[in-house]
Amino acid sequence: MAVLVLVLLSALAILSPPSEAKLYRNFYQKTCPRFDQIMQDTTTNKQINSPSTAAATLRLFFHDCLLNGCDGSILISSTAFNTAERDADINLSLPGDAFDVIVRAKTALELACPNVVSCADILAVATRNLVTMVGGPYYNVYLGRKDGFVSKSSTVEGNLPKPTMNMSQIIQIFASRGFSVQQMVALSGAHTIGFSHCKEFISGIYNYSKVAKSDPQYNQRFASALQSACADYKNNPTLSVFNDIMTPNKFDNLYFQNLPKGLALLKSDHALNSDPRTKPFVQMYAADQKMFFQAFAQAMEKLSNYGVKSGKAGEIRRRCDAIN
Repeated sequence: MAVLVLVLLSALAILSPPSEAKLYRNFYQKTCPRFDQIMQDTTTNKQINSPSTAAATLRLFFHDCLLNGCDGSILISSTAFNTAERDADINLSLPGDAFDVIVRAKTALELACPNVVSCADILAVATRNLVTMVGGPYYNVYLGRKDGFVSKSSTVEGNLPKPTMNMSQIIQIFASRGFSVQQMVALSGAHTIGFSHCKEFISGIYNYSKVAKSDPQYNQRFASALQSACADYKNNPTLSVFNDIMTPNKFDNLYFQNLPKGLALLKSDHALNSDPRTKPFVQMYAADQKMFFQAFAQAMEKLSNYGVKSGKAGEIRRRCDAIN
């Protein structure tokens, strides 16, 4: 009987799908001993010289991980034979500083330990380091990801949250990746740093006077200020506004406090505060920054482990913008 049970268990093990790749905190301890120091030096220097790097890299990380997992596919450049993810419409506004800090880190690591550290691991650690630098919570990043082989712009549409989506659509995107509504709201707190381009919220502020009584999402003075700031957006599409106008360069819970005051930019931001599924968590994080930080750190750790590649499913790229 014991032998039969052992045979059945072995058969089930063979038939079962492979488990998530195992990642380790000290993955590069022997193969690249200076990994942590190089990453810290690179991210610190870049953030000091370009203060928008933290928000830019955080957004880049989201756009990488939410589409087919954290495999560095967002970093790949298009070729004559393939239009990559980074050239999909929603990714065209990803800031150059985010790509630059990854290139700098990869260059330094290739000199120290050639063909050892993946671009996916670099992006994950750079994001954590930069979030911490601007006041956000520290969280563990487990290492050993491989870089993916596939990056196609055609796979992006509908798989990344857009500010024009309704809350059900956004919740579904996260739910399909195993994230609860509460975790989705916590991750939305990333909007406490960074900015949004005027074209992403312009329709709401210019229609404000027509809908103010029935749909008072924007503080009226705030809407007027946004109209002035974005007045020339058609001629200058790079015009943008800080997501959190109170403490734009500090990672804190002011983003959540701003929502009920009508001081948010995007339609999706307003929906967080009005939808009964998400509003309780907005109120919770607005009232308790420590609770927000704990939830954000846990959700980021989970996201950084989502869909990682291992073994022959990936590689260690020599350059982050091209498959070997």
